[in-house]
Amino acid sequence: MIESLEELEAIKKSCRSMVTKSSSLSAGAAIIPLPGVDIGSDVAILMRLIPKINEKFGLSPDQIDSLDTQSKLFVMTAISNTGSKMAGKYITRKLIVMLLNKMAGKVAAKGVAKFVPFVGSAVAGSISFTAMKYMGNSHIDDCYEIALAALENEKFEKAILIEPELEPEYEVPTQDIRGKAK
Repeated sequence: MIESLEELEAIKKSCRSMVTKSSSLSAGAAIIPLPGVDIGSDVAILMRLIPKINEKFGLSPDQIDSLDTQSKLFVMTAISNTGSKMAGKYITRKLIVMLLNKMAGKVAAKGVAKFVPFVGSAVAGSISFTAMKYMGNSHIDDCYEIALAALENEKFEKAILIEPELEPEYEVPTQDIRGKAK
């Protein structure tokens, strides 16, 4: 598990760098004027990228399975609350294709743009870079939110365990409600 907010911020920054590099690879593949090359490369890039992001945030399926029951339940609830489709899951080709289909408008524009001489390849590359960056950064934001919630929950649980029980601020009555001494 992530130990501090500083560590969480460093992970976020590192993952954003990975997304930018992957987006550049996607743009490079989109420039090639052959149909289908860009989609295949996008799937391959995301199949590598998403699990790496999950792992860095401690949200791979194996990492979640290794948590104690209470922590696992909290993390799974946090994943559900963010609506993340990729955090804590085994990333399959089918899942990636489904997510790319949700971005079908951009993918279609990228495919059509390739056939416009010279400028089309640049436009396709730009669309591919932007779409990949958006998907990657959205996933990072989801993972960050989940990991932050888990970190805050862990700190809260530690505070409860460490704090000594507080003394009551009132006196315990020595008589019953009819005024008779006990």
